[in-house]
This record gives sequence, C-alpha cells and structure tokens, in this order.
Amino acid sequence: MSASTAARTDRFDRRLLAPMMLGSILNPINSSIIAVALVPIASAFGAPPSQTAWLVSALYLATSIGQPLVGRLVDTFGPRRLFLIGAALTGIAGVLGVFAPNLGVLIAARVVLGFGTCAGYPASMYLIRSEADRTGIASPAGVLTALSVATQTIAVIGPTLGGLLIGLGGWRATFAVNIPLAVACLVLGALVLPRTVPATPGAGRLRIDLLGIVLFAGTLVALLLFLMSIGVETLWLLGLAVLFGAAFAWRSLRAPDPFIDVRVFAGNVPLLVTYARGVLAATVSYCFLYGFTQWLEGGRGLSPSQAGLVLLPTFATGILVATLTGRRPEIRGKLVVGAAAQVVGCVVVLFAGSGSPIALLLVVAIVLGIPQGLVNLAVQNTLYHQADPARVGASAGLLRTFMYLGAMIASSASGAFFHHGTTDAGLHDLAWFMAGTAALFLVITLVDRSLARVDRAARGSSEPAAAS
Repeated sequence: MSASTAARTDRFDRRLLAPMMLGSILNPINSSIIAVALVPIASAFGAPPSQTAWLVSALYLATSIGQPLVGRLVDTFGPRRLFLIGAALTGIAGVLGVFAPNLGVLIAARVVLGFGTCAGYPASMYLIRSEADRTGIASPAGVLTALSVATQTIAVIGPTLGGLLIGLGGWRATFAVNIPLAVACLVLGALVLPRTVPATPGAGRLRIDLLGIVLFAGTLVALLLFLMSIGVETLWLLGLAVLFGAAFAWRSLRAPDPFIDVRVFAGNVPLLVTYARGVLAATVSYCFLYGFTQWLEGGRGLSPSQAGLVLLPTFATGILVATLTGRRPEIRGKLVVGAAAQVVGCVVVLFAGSGSPIALLLVVAIVLGIPQGLVNLAVQNTLYHQADPARVGASAGLLRTFMYLGAMIASSASGAFFHHGTTDAGLHDLAWFMAGTAALFLVITLVDRSLARVDRAARGSSEPAAAS
C-alpha cells in the first residue's frame, strides 16, 4: 500500500514530515555552514576573499537557476523523482568537496550542491498543497511552522555546526556532512514519498525552454559579475544584465512552456511585493551570516569554533520565536516586528569593534535571531496564500530564487566592504548597508495593504489547521 493511501484521509500524513524537513534543510545548512569555513579555505589555497566569495555565489547562482526549473518539474511530474535526483547530486557534491585538490574544483562542487539542493523546498510545498487538497484543510499551519523551523533556523545553526566540524576534521568535513544527509534523503524519499500520477491532461509532458534558461542564467551571471566589482568601468555588465533580462521576459511571454512564466505575476502585485520583501530580508540576513562571521574570525580574532558558538544564540532565539509565534495566524505583525528587529540589530553592529566584549557580540546574535524566527515563516505563509494553487511549486521555487538573489547581493557586499581585509571600518560600512536595506524592508511592509487580506485568509483557516 502506498504512503498516500495508507494515510488517514482526515489529517496531514505526518510520515511525510521527515523527508520534507530533511530535504528542505540541505540548502540552508550548506548556505550557512560555509560561513565559518571561508577563512580556513582561503588559508589552505592561498586565496583572497574576492575568490572565496565564489564559494557562496556559485551555490546561489546554481540554485537560482535550478529552483524555478525544479519547481515546474515538481508541479508536472510530482515530487518523488526530483527529490531523489536532488539527494543523489547532493551526495556527489559532498564527495567532490572532500577530495577537491584546488579552489576551482571546490567551487564546482558548490555548483553541483546548488543544483542538488533545489528539490527539497518546492517538493515540500507541493506535498503541503496536495495534502491540504486531500484532507480539505485549507492551511496546515502546524506543518508550515515545523517546516519553517527546520529550514530557516537551521541556517543559523550551520556556523556552529561548521565550527565544530572544522575543529574535528578540518574544513573538508563541512562538505563530508552532505554524504550521510544525502543517503538519509534517498532512503526516506524512496520509502515514504508517494508515486504521484499526473492529475491533469498533458501533465507529465514538459518541454524544456533551453533558450529561456540561457537568458535567465545570462541575466544572473552578468548581474553577479557587476555586483562583485561595482564601478563605472563595470557598468556595461549591468547594461548586459538588463538586456538579458528584457530578452528573457520577451521569451517567457512567447514560449509555450517558458522556463519561468512571467504571467504568474500578471495581476498579482502583492506576490511581487512578497518576492521583493524576500530579497531585502535575505540580504540583511546573509550579510550578517557571511560578513559578520568573517569579521568575527578575521577582525575579532576568534577561531571558527568560537565564531560558531557566538552565533548559537541566533539559532536558539530563532527557534524559540518561531515556536512561540508559528501557529499565530497574524502575518503582518510578524513582518513588522521582524523588520524592526533587523534595523535594531544592524545599529548594534555599528558599536562592535576588534576590542568588543563577547557580551556585545552575543547581544547582536540574539537581536538578529528574532527576525530569523519571524520573517522567513511570515514570508513563506504569505506566499502560500498569494500564489496560484496550481503553480505553488513554481512560486515557492521563485521565492527561493529571489532570496538567493539577496544572498548573492550580501556576498558581493561583504567582498566589497572587506576588500582590504576584515577591518572594523569594513564591518561598520557593511552595517550601514544592512541598516538601509532593513529600513526599506520595514517601509514596504508598513505600506503594503494586501497583507490585511492575507491576515484575514490566515485567520479564516487557523481553526481547522490546528487539527492538522
């Protein structure tokens, strides 16, 4: 008997939670675990920060391209096959990273890792939607909360885990951890995930829009290269990104099966605002994760293990806040409080320096843990209510793409502000950039009237969702 038929028909099949959560954490844990490994890797290969920054950007570039495609494939073929393929690629990337002889191979391993970790999140969102349709429960708030706790706050424990792994087995251990995780995903996915049968005519047949993929990738690569070296002499890269982007939009409107259907956005301005909010929130979060962590090691003089421990309160605070507020249906309030906490945390960073006591650094970690527990869950729930149900997998993949764009901006900003080393002055410049981004996030949240409708929809479904 399959997992779907064995499950009770009146509630969410909780056997799906284990593969959903495990698959979804692959990307955030690899996004964050590298933060404490950048300095040891740079030392091992004699590479400057401008080169090791590609270890961050390469993963996000691959994931930004892969997420929309995998999201569409999940919507078309179901989550099982894509989940298993992604898990296998993750394991291959782990092996490649363990034996990488140089920085180039290590960057290639991160690219494979980016594609491999694409499937977990859209597969989970697909399963949540399909289970909601099966059970008649409009919004499984408890499941969404559990998934958010697993995916979003795990990004913060990554540096702590990375520091411990580096202390035990060197920086290569941060790649080796993917091997057992991939094996666990393969086993759970094969045993638990349902064999989905396409439910609509034409489903299961999808033409790959290769030109659209090339144009989208060209847009991101040109934009990333510009962000990595902003200046008058590189403005042509920004112009090239605009040209690629315009050609991509033109192609999307005319292709029968576009790589990313920009018509998803037609008449759905609130969803566009949600994506913009995702970019801004991720930019601040990843600036802290990568920039502040590098400064802890290079500027404050902490070891990778010590830096990971300093960031541990961020994880604990995020988990606590998400657990306490996750089942509350109000979304706008979470976004406002989370954005305000980002602004306050960035201001506190301005007072940090090479001689700062550990207590001040812990205050920064705690304050910036509040938005970790509020913002990502609220943005995820907002998308759940705003997206077209038939395109929830693709819409979820796009949300991750926009958030990864924020991560690439953060990586570029860290490289630019630490161009001459992880100095206090560079940290403060980064903090000003973070504060301005957080302030913009707060403003667009305060003026977004569509969030009132999302709150009403969330409150309307909170009672039956609690039974899930």
